[in-house]
Amino acid sequence: MVTATGLEIQLLSGMPVTVDGKLFEPAKHMTYKGMMFSDVPNFAISFGYTNASWTLKSDLTAGYVTRLLNAMKKRGMRQVTPRVQAPVEAAPFLDFTSGYVQRAAAHLPRQGTRKPWRLHQNYTRDVMALKFGGIDQEMEFSNPQPAKEAAVA
Repeated sequence: MVTATGLEIQLLSGMPVTVDGKLFEPAKHMTYKGMMFSDVPNFAISFGYTNASWTLKSDLTAGYVTRLLNAMKKRGMRQVTPRVQAPVEAAPFLDFTSGYVQRAAAHLPRQGTRKPWRLHQNYTRDVMALKFGGIDQEMEFSNPQPAKEAAVA
């Protein structure tokens, strides 16, 4: 009998991501509302529920990102960045004790112990926070100058 599944969590499919020329390491960041990362501008992921339909959370995430993009456009902003503005303790991203989750824990981002950094596995709470809640809580809107493109030889 073989009892191992070999399942391995790989956030972003292992794709290397850089922010301002520096390698993005998810484990060094905290998740904002379970979809964005602290100090990382204009970047969101969809991570569904572990205890309900994945698409329920994905739909709420898409709606929130759309609200955020519309607010950026209305304000004339090009960038939005979640920033921790008050003390918050870090907690594991997922509260599962399964082996595959524990093996990946060191590579996953963290969540906080308070909103908007706390990840809930609760659709009703998420509807209130993502569909009807504000978008400005611990979020920095800015309009930095675009980086000049390198000359093509």
